[in-house]
Amino acid sequence: MLMGEFQHNMDQKGRVTVPAKFREDLGERFCVCKGLDGCLFLLSPEQWQGLVKKISAIPLAKGRSVQRYFFAGAAEVEPDKQGRVLIPANLREHAKLDKDVTLVGMGSRAEVWDTARWKAYTCGQDEAEIEESMELLEI
Repeated sequence: MLMGEFQHNMDQKGRVTVPAKFREDLGERFCVCKGLDGCLFLLSPEQWQGLVKKISAIPLAKGRSVQRYFFAGAAEVEPDKQGRVLIPANLREHAKLDKDVTLVGMGSRAEVWDTARWKAYTCGQDEAEIEESMELLEI
């Protein structure tokens, strides 16, 4: 299970260290793609295949936009000996990644955020919305 929050610096080549805890769950090679709310998703091969299957099941007339969103810029990455992965330029641009990045465990996936964007997002969370979700889950 992917959980926790880790701050790292991205180097000038676009490489970022993925925490060892995350690499254990994601595997030797994993996928990086556009995420929601301005982040990137890191998905294990199993999670990626599950996403592909669900999105591919949507009829083309209704699903083509979401297919393009997730599949067009996605990449398979493999950590180097230091645990770094190269984030492709198009994905760095999408998430506005520059230097300071935050990796967040989200259960079955990890997210990569620009640190300033992550702080703004978490500070701006609406507690009423979270409470509503918790009620749905009967928590």
